Amino acid sequence: MNGYFFSYVTLSVLLITVFQWPKLKQKTKQEKATFIIMLLLVWGLSMLDLPHSPGPTTLISLVFKPFSELIGL
Repeated sequence: MNGYFFSYVTLSVLLITVFQWPKLKQKTKQEKATFIIMLLLVWGLSMLDLPHSPGPTTLISLVFKPFSELIGL
């Protein structure tokens, strides 16, 4: 993954926060918390290399492969 992508996402999160926070001042604490959590979730997911990470079938194969060898499949 390119470090520039992470930098762009970080910059985007900061800009969204700067421009949206004045509008959120009238909102409830719950809406502010939701806004922050969603931005942090997107920011955190941008750090992962999701297109190249293994899927659920790879995990299932990894877990159950020793069992298949035990029963002779």
